[in-house]
Formats: sequence, C-alpha cells, structure tokens
Amino acid sequence: MKKTIKWLLVVITTYLLILFSTYLFQEKLIFHPTKLAQDYRHNFPNAFEEVFLENTDGGIVNALHFKRESPKGILLYFHGNRGNLKRWAKAMQFFVDLNYDVFVMDYRTYGKSTGLLSEQALYSDAEMCYTYLTKHYEESDIILYGRSLGTGLATYVASKNHPRHLILEAPYYSLKEVAIQRFPLFPVSSMLKYEFPLYKFMQKVNCPITIFHGTNDQVIPYESATKLVRSKDQNKPFLVTVEKGTHHKLNESNTYLLQIKKILN
Repeated sequence: MKKTIKWLLVVITTYLLILFSTYLFQEKLIFHPTKLAQDYRHNFPNAFEEVFLENTDGGIVNALHFKRESPKGILLYFHGNRGNLKRWAKAMQFFVDLNYDVFVMDYRTYGKSTGLLSEQALYSDAEMCYTYLTKHYEESDIILYGRSLGTGLATYVASKNHPRHLILEAPYYSLKEVAIQRFPLFPVSSMLKYEFPLYKFMQKVNCPITIFHGTNDQVIPYESATKLVRSKDQNKPFLVTVEKGTHHKLNESNTYLLQIKKILN
C-alpha cells in the first residue's frame, strides 16, 4: 500500500510539474521565432522596400513590401509559426512572379520585429498592416493570405474589412482545438492564453474564401477545414482538397498550383 501511495504521489507530482511548465512556457510551444540582427540586409531578385511599423504599445513590426510596375493587386501574407522574413520572403517570389505586389510581416519576436507577445497584440499588428496598405491600395485590390498559424490573423483581418479574397492554407478551426487534440490529458481550455477562434471570425467574412488543406496533414487535421466549411451558413468557403498532402510543401502540389493560379489570374 505504501508503495502504491508513493507511486501515485510521483505520478501526480510529475503531472502537476508538466502542467505548470506547459502553462508557463506555452508561447514556446506555439511560436518558434528566429531573430535577425537589426542591421541585417535582405537580398532578393525582385524590387522590395523594408518597412517598420510602430504600434501604439511600442511594438514594432518589420515587413517586406515587394512591388511590381503594374501589379494585379496586393497580397498581404501572414506566415506560419517558424522562422522569419529571411525564410518566408523567398516563398513570396511565387506570387511576385504572378505579377502581384506582396506585403509580408514578421510577428513580434520574429526577425527584426519587437514587442510583447499576446493574442490581442498580434491582432492589432495584423490590422495595422492592413490599414497601412489601404493608404496605397484600394481594398478591392487586397488579397489576404494566411498559412497555418497565420490563418487566424488573416481571417480576423478579413472579418473587420472588405478585401477582395481570403486564402487560407492549412487552417485550424481554432488554436484551442489544436491544443486539446495535442494535449488531451490537460485542462487546455482553462490554460491557453491564445485561442485564435478562426471559426468565429469566419462568420463575419463577406469576401470569397478559398481553403487549401491536405488529407495527410498531421499538424492541423484535414477535418479542421471541413468543419470550417460546415460552420458557415452563407458565403461558404471553397475547399481545395490536396489528396495525400501534408502540412508542409502543400504549395508544391499540382492541385494547389492549378487552383491558386486560377484565383490570382
């Protein structure tokens, strides 16, 4: 009996330690930034401008603005949870080659961006970038694009404004749902500081919505996309299913390439 009680105490103590650590360091589980020196100089084949936008709380967003001479529109891109602009801007060349201007930002603590992380701060930064673009473009020329973590921010901005199109690559139903699936033994609902309820934002989006998702996505399940489609009564999203597609390199599939070119052309 004493051994059993001792074993239970060890299990309970270990569980509580893991629970406390998960709560305390949850931002390290969600965000995986890579910093850049403030004097780092980007180098890309297409013309671009480096932009620094300061929010009201002192947070500074670093972004790259790629420009074409006669663009078809502007793509405001919200990237995934890893890396920084040095990595993500390379992927933007695809859209630039389709004759689009592109504006891609780094989240706080990523690259050269600074400021305290919070869900509301990220929403505010995303909206600040959209507002910045409306000073240079008509809303009807702005396409919002979110990938993985960035799908929540792109959808939030779309719910507050009137862009031309909302494109989501590997979206989640909500970040809370992803966390519950990842940590089923923990009371995630009461622990999580970041909810990103994408499904709620989507109800207020009035522009066309296209979702790309792979059936073999092990990070954010394909069912997240189908739930999003079912959750919207009007102006339902168009779901592009990439058979056997995973969470990574979805944009290299023929299904993706065919459909994205249809949208942007």
